[in-house]
Amino acid sequence: MKSIIGLCQINPTVGALDRNRELIVRAAARASKSGAAVIVFPELALSGYPPEDLILKRHFLEDCWSQISRIATEVPSESITLIGIPQAIDTHVHNAAAVLYGGRIVAVYQKMILPNYGVFDEKRVFDAGKMPLIIQAGSLRLGIHICEDSWFLNQDAVQLLKEAQLDILLNLSASPYHRGKRAIREETLRRTATFLNTPLAYCNMVGGQDELVFDGGSLILDAQGQVISRARQFEEAQLLAPVETPERTLIAEEPTPPIRRVVHVPALPPTRKALSGSEIDVEPLMDDYNEVYSALKAGLRDYVNKNGFDKVVVALSGGIDSAVVAAVAVDTLGPERVAGVTMPSRYSSEGTRGDAALLAQNLGIEFHEVPIESIFAAFNHELAPLWPGREPDVAEENLQARIRGSIIMALSNKFNWLVLTTGNKSELATGYCTLYGDMVGGFALIKDVPKMLVYDLARWRNSQSPEPVIPPSTIDRAPSAELRPDQKDTDSLPPYEMLDQIVERYVERDEGIDSIVAAGFEAEIVQRVCRLIDISEYKRRQGAPGVKITPKAFGRDRRMPITNAYREYVKGDQR
Repeated sequence: MKSIIGLCQINPTVGALDRNRELIVRAAARASKSGAAVIVFPELALSGYPPEDLILKRHFLEDCWSQISRIATEVPSESITLIGIPQAIDTHVHNAAAVLYGGRIVAVYQKMILPNYGVFDEKRVFDAGKMPLIIQAGSLRLGIHICEDSWFLNQDAVQLLKEAQLDILLNLSASPYHRGKRAIREETLRRTATFLNTPLAYCNMVGGQDELVFDGGSLILDAQGQVISRARQFEEAQLLAPVETPERTLIAEEPTPPIRRVVHVPALPPTRKALSGSEIDVEPLMDDYNEVYSALKAGLRDYVNKNGFDKVVVALSGGIDSAVVAAVAVDTLGPERVAGVTMPSRYSSEGTRGDAALLAQNLGIEFHEVPIESIFAAFNHELAPLWPGREPDVAEENLQARIRGSIIMALSNKFNWLVLTTGNKSELATGYCTLYGDMVGGFALIKDVPKMLVYDLARWRNSQSPEPVIPPSTIDRAPSAELRPDQKDTDSLPPYEMLDQIVERYVERDEGIDSIVAAGFEAEIVQRVCRLIDISEYKRRQGAPGVKITPKAFGRDRRMPITNAYREYVKGDQR
């Protein structure tokens, strides 16, 4: 006899309890109509993930429990439904999964392994669960994991589940995206399925939440770890698969070890619906650039829409970074919700000015030109008496960036447009950006995208259209901030091909200078780059949030002190 497992890959909003409840109820109804007898939602689907310090608010936890009690009466009563919720028990709070059946909450499982690394700090707000839980539906035996529970197999609780001879393990997850994460995730789940010798149904969240993007890609694997069904990435989806109900002696009403917590529900009705091929097909995986681009789109879409912005605005310099940001914005929101502004100075070339206008034309967006020369001249006139006889330097360069920041923020204030900043990871790493200038804005879309990847995304995006959207001259031109005559980025930084590798090693891999030099990089260049990274923390701390793309992003992933006297490149006394 077969029953159908339904995974509801949804996009909740943190704190939007009413909306999330409605989203869950609708999705459960669709899954039930499709024949699902067991319906699984992502980790903390009701509250949204990560709820962060909302968990410290007792009234928020009470509201969550009130909502899940209501949901129990609204989802199909004949199905077993698992929903991720925060659960308060006296002074303890758990990342939990509520098990709903017959119009009530029949059990709650508490997550046992709490991640506390990278973007995760669950131990700060949650207490770990103490024991596993089995759902016994007739002869069908279901185990439950929440995300990280399936990542570590050397736990007593996992061994107990193995001894219990599950028919399927259900995993509720909110696993955020970074480049390469999907392969790591699938290999981890494959090991878990084969260790337990049971199929594994993995329901992942989808959508953007501040810096994080959840890429979906929910899975069902067989007991050999082979993917038998996979949902789309970066989109809400319903994933269905049949599970065989075995003929076995039922666990006794008073369960004995290995599992002490068993919740009994009636046997599930056999499915009377044959699944179509489209419902159980393995969704093909995206290629690398498509995946990164889709992550940027998902993060931008949900940041803009969930925070109630009607439109975004991008400062178009004619350079590669602003071109990619504008292209992603249009592909995400549509041209009617994107405005471009170019703000040329005396140092702006005809090439960049022309490319900014051509890009706006290609994208079909509202476009404005606001020259800054007169404003810049007025600043210079007023400030010159304060530094008589001094030659122009970085002060004048940064003035131009800050004038542009003021203009674009004025447009933001006037029209309620969200400003998208255009700085990439290579620039933010080395501080090659202006505080209160080009860093001004509400969302830093490509802040975790290294410069060379920006070029790759530009070429990939152009390959998706019959004609290039981003002007080829923008891609081919040597990068320049155009804040002084004949300026090039390489005047201040190593070539980006080299810089990006050093940043990856120092920031993402936490390699020391000696290790980086041993890999073949010139010691003087490595020391200079690492120094720039270290002294620029104060800038990054004041920057806008942006989408996590790499395994370690600046911000919640990498939390370095601003006041930090440790310098590996200064031997002896760190002063």
